[in-house]
Amino acid sequence: MSSIRFKALQEIYNKKPHFVDKIERRSKIFAENVFNETSMRQFMSEAAYKNIKDAVTLGKKIDRKQADHIAVGMKNWAISKGATHYTHWFQPLTGSTAEKHDAFFSLTEEGIPVERFDGSQLVQQEPDASSFPSGGIRNTFEARGYTAWDPSSPAFVYGSTLCIPTIFVSYTGEALDTKTPLLRALSAIDSAATEVVKYFDKNVTKVNATLGWEQEFFLVDKGLAYSRPDILMAGRTMLGHAPAKGQQLDDHYFGSIPSRVIGFLRELEIECMRLGIPVKTRHNEVAPNQFELAPIHEEANLAVDHNSLIMDVMDKTADKHQFKILFHEKPFAGINGSGKHNNWSLTTGAGVNLLSPGTTPMKNLQFLTFFINTIKAVHENEELLRASVASAGNDHRLGANEAPPAIISVFIGEQLTKVLDELEGVSKGKLSPQEKTALKLNVVGKIPDVLLDNTDRNRTSAFAFTGNKFEFRAVGSKANCGSAMTVLNTIVAKQLQNFKKEVDALIDKKGLKKDEAVFNVLREYIKASKKIRFEGDGYSIDWENEAKRRGISNYKNTPDALKVMKSKKAIALFEETGVMNEAELRARFEIELEEYAKKIQIESRILGDIANNHVVPTAIRYQNLLIKNVQGLKDIFGATFRTVGAEQLDLIEQIANHIAMIKKKSDLMRNERKKANGISDAHKLAEAYCYRVKPYFEDIRYHCDKLELLVEDDIWPLTKYRELLFMR
Repeated sequence: MSSIRFKALQEIYNKKPHFVDKIERRSKIFAENVFNETSMRQFMSEAAYKNIKDAVTLGKKIDRKQADHIAVGMKNWAISKGATHYTHWFQPLTGSTAEKHDAFFSLTEEGIPVERFDGSQLVQQEPDASSFPSGGIRNTFEARGYTAWDPSSPAFVYGSTLCIPTIFVSYTGEALDTKTPLLRALSAIDSAATEVVKYFDKNVTKVNATLGWEQEFFLVDKGLAYSRPDILMAGRTMLGHAPAKGQQLDDHYFGSIPSRVIGFLRELEIECMRLGIPVKTRHNEVAPNQFELAPIHEEANLAVDHNSLIMDVMDKTADKHQFKILFHEKPFAGINGSGKHNNWSLTTGAGVNLLSPGTTPMKNLQFLTFFINTIKAVHENEELLRASVASAGNDHRLGANEAPPAIISVFIGEQLTKVLDELEGVSKGKLSPQEKTALKLNVVGKIPDVLLDNTDRNRTSAFAFTGNKFEFRAVGSKANCGSAMTVLNTIVAKQLQNFKKEVDALIDKKGLKKDEAVFNVLREYIKASKKIRFEGDGYSIDWENEAKRRGISNYKNTPDALKVMKSKKAIALFEETGVMNEAELRARFEIELEEYAKKIQIESRILGDIANNHVVPTAIRYQNLLIKNVQGLKDIFGATFRTVGAEQLDLIEQIANHIAMIKKKSDLMRNERKKANGISDAHKLAEAYCYRVKPYFEDIRYHCDKLELLVEDDIWPLTKYRELLFMR
């Protein structure tokens, strides 16, 4: 065994689980490091508190004088929590978070030291941040970038820093981040859904989109991770032979959580509680060393912020426990990858879930309205939903018979399918009193009873209804879920706007009653969106063929999936809803293509380096040992050595062939990479890396993995799968 592997494995056996000294009651410490309503009332005047509440609930602007009062209160609270610095915490188009820390410490003109933080520093800053991707919206050498406070997401103290959630925009106002379009999409869904829900309850004044994410991840020992250049630089293994035992026995799934992992999770949960992240569930996932963490559902903007924050907290906490956490969608070949399931719903300001059936036909008609409109929105925009989860990492996972396929379909279950079939058969136009009564009592009125037995869900569906919410299962584990939530809320908002227009037209022009008009429009939507619904096995080749027949897209890679973002339909959708203009949408198209190409480029370089500087030299070293052995046999047995040493000679030949193929494929891959690097068009560049560079990955890996089985274990330089996945 190589010295690096031996040392790393030896350290594992000496490690003991690290537990926090005191088990805290979660309810006691929840949100103690969050500048929430309780903290604001203690550290701010009533006028300042009311101003910030009006900004959050009514969208009113915060005037400069009150901003100063808010800033002073926030600073005093943060200092009481041990904060020495503050930062505008934002989410640039890199998929992660960003921050620049400034100290509260300052000097007066007389040189007297003071802690200072005012309204201008709270509300807006100019961090420049010129190196962040902008997709051509601004030039690095001339354009400014501004961060602006988002009061709807509370500030928090993390470590010794006051973190203020903000948006990030250009000098001319275009969004340079994930949060800005999300806030616009949430505003659009609020407006559209509120107008529609007034058909059923005129007192509703606000609708919130809610999100409950499920974060999957892998944990490997930090010492072992540091022996793998691919894990450190790409976040995944680029090669490695499958162990004899993987996930075949399903013995890891929901099994007893290892004590070392429990120590990590316990400390993580305590930190999450203090930051107001309501983590609720933890368990072993299907693959060895794979786990899942899930919170209580929250308002979507806050939930996205919390997911972005928790990934940072998880990384730092894992490091303390001598783990390396892997968020990559496919860190190991041959076993399940990781996703970030997004459970989405709509609730009124009073907390009524619009996707939850009620106890009366009227409430169930409300449920059906939002349920069917959501399905129609997915039907009309399935390509955009697929684009929202496209990435180099997620390409490995989607359609790999472990996650939803790359085909977007909606699963609603057998019983709800019957309900929609019955609604589809409703006669068009005005309903007789008998028809209306039968429809409400026999179809709509029975929905709660139907759902009692409709608790199963189809894990092969990308978009499944699970009782009172839709679960978007195709989001990648490393992704910022704000991107998928922006698209989902935008398409549903647009669909609800269309629904409102059609219903009102039937009421005003055709003289239909409200219920009749709603039933008539829903009936047509059920027919129009039928092809997006699928109840069977999404992994089957039959469904792939059927989806093609139905005209549903099946984009298996990122460059193909992203093309829809520059379509006239997509541009019109985002502009009409006010979520993004054409420049912002095209910028994201360019940025995501460039990111894809860069990631494949980096992985190509990593693979070439490991194959030629680690695997091949080790194979040659072992080959030389075999040659020396054969020479010894020749000295002993003379002319008959070929019979005695036949196995060794065959092994030498096998190793030579694998080495030759690695060298040949690596050279070809390098040449294709050089050609690709000369392409200036972002889409053509991404396609070149996808279709001409990436295909060599599996070829090179195949020969490296074969050598892993042939070369003596003692000299193999890379930590093996059996050690990465089963060492605690």
